Amino acid sequence: MLHKGFISFCCALLLILPVRYVHAQQVTWSGHIASIIHTNCTPCHRQGEAAPFALVTYDDVAKRANFIKRVTESRYMPPWKPDPHYVSFANERRLTEEEIKLIGEWAENGMPKGEGTVKEIPQQYVQGTSYHRAPDLVLKMNSSYTLKGDNVERFIVYKLPFELPDSMAVEAIEFTSNNRKVIHHANYEIDNVPEADFHNTADYVDNTTSQLDYYQQYVSYRKNMQYFGGWIPGSSYESYPENIGWMMPKRGVVLLSVHYAPVGKDEEVISGVHFFFRKKPVKRIIRATTYGSGGIGEKDIDPFFYIPANAEKSFKLSVKLTETQSLMYVWPHMHLLGKAFKAFAVTPDKDTVKLVSIPQWDFNWQEIYWFPKLVKLPKGTIVTIQGEYDNTVNNAVNPSFPPQLVYGAMRTKDEMLTMIMMTLSYEKGDEEQALKRP
Repeated sequence: MLHKGFISFCCALLLILPVRYVHAQQVTWSGHIASIIHTNCTPCHRQGEAAPFALVTYDDVAKRANFIKRVTESRYMPPWKPDPHYVSFANERRLTEEEIKLIGEWAENGMPKGEGTVKEIPQQYVQGTSYHRAPDLVLKMNSSYTLKGDNVERFIVYKLPFELPDSMAVEAIEFTSNNRKVIHHANYEIDNVPEADFHNTADYVDNTTSQLDYYQQYVSYRKNMQYFGGWIPGSSYESYPENIGWMMPKRGVVLLSVHYAPVGKDEEVISGVHFFFRKKPVKRIIRATTYGSGGIGEKDIDPFFYIPANAEKSFKLSVKLTETQSLMYVWPHMHLLGKAFKAFAVTPDKDTVKLVSIPQWDFNWQEIYWFPKLVKLPKGTIVTIQGEYDNTVNNAVNPSFPPQLVYGAMRTKDEMLTMIMMTLSYEKGDEEQALKRP
């Protein structure tokens, strides 16, 4: 039987020992760290994805534990650029203070593995996709494209025809490529083409210097656009809640526009689009609307959209909505001179609806930001988009040295002020509907 004095001594010792030491002995891979890593890191840090190394197994993570500690404590990783104090999003990817503390203590105390088994994460993913199941339809280029290593950026439009037994309700859509690191962005346009012959046009058109060939080749396909979306660095698939989506036509074509970044050596690229279909019809059709550069209000950006060399400049665009809408998500876009991005809406009753604020713009991390619930924007609401730009030598990612005059256009060295809004026609009670991705 233990002496009461010894028990009292042990209790006193526990009280004076640092709490951190006691806590650290309890932090293990199987008990704490695996779930944090697999939820927040593994989706990108796995084979076939954009991250440079895997974070799947204990060994993957343990050998980089101190590095992971540093980048999570600084909040450099996982990357999440919107200001969480301005507005919160359903797909927010931020570690809690407790999760960051657990990672740090685990790294500092020998990375104990712990007892019990951790489910093998690779089994939870489907090879070749970020979605939770295999695609129902895969459309891709007929052959690989050789991107020349001459440091010239290129715009190539690929024709991806399709014919289905019937029109299908789309649950999700995903851009796919075997070489994402060379792609600045990609857009996909799905056109309903019930009769035209796909054999008398080119498989792809080089749209780098002129859009004339593109329009001559594909103009007959673009009379009935069903959907428009895209991929930019940091984004993944687009998916929609139950009963919401859009209809894939029975016969048509995907016009896949890929903007290739300048590269110093030849690269082989095969890209395409994955489609995931629903068994039940879509009850409510979504629509994507582009505001600003390349979209509605492009000529109304104030002041005129150009950025002199060695200057910092701010611009804004305000657009009035002509119908009541339910907003699902926003998707901001700028290029390398972008410094900060902000968007909000003011209703006819003078209520301000915060949409997104990115105080430190990062071209490499541009994402779709989903609201926790549908956001009602009444008819007459003014949507305002604001962008700040830095065209000086103080901007470490300025593509020109010395800085050059920059106008609004699609090339990486040009600039854009854009926001895509995915909306539905409003129905009573929408603002109470939670947005849960499948």
